Amino acid sequence: MIVYNVTVKTENAIAGEYVKWLKEEHIPEIIKTGCFTEARILRLLEIDESDGPTFAVQYHANSKALYNRYIQNFSDEMRKKSADKWGQKVIAFRSVMEVVH
Repeated sequence: MIVYNVTVKTENAIAGEYVKWLKEEHIPEIIKTGCFTEARILRLLEIDESDGPTFAVQYHANSKALYNRYIQNFSDEMRKKSADKWGQKVIAFRSVMEVVH
């Protein structure tokens, strides 16, 4: 299994609205691509939140090929939608992991 992790720091003022958008719009749209089976939203703890909270969204793909399909066919559009909606109010970085146990 492949885990595509998107870590996002949000401004305090939009944190609640951002999580709502993730749950109701963004994650369902990404799952609808057929590349991922599920997604989880996690909030990082024990970090400085004076500028806002940090979330990790983990998308689970059954294979590297499905993850690659998402990157090749859908990721640019999804990143653009997010950037258009939130602009500089969120900062994101991505990582890819393989479940070993």
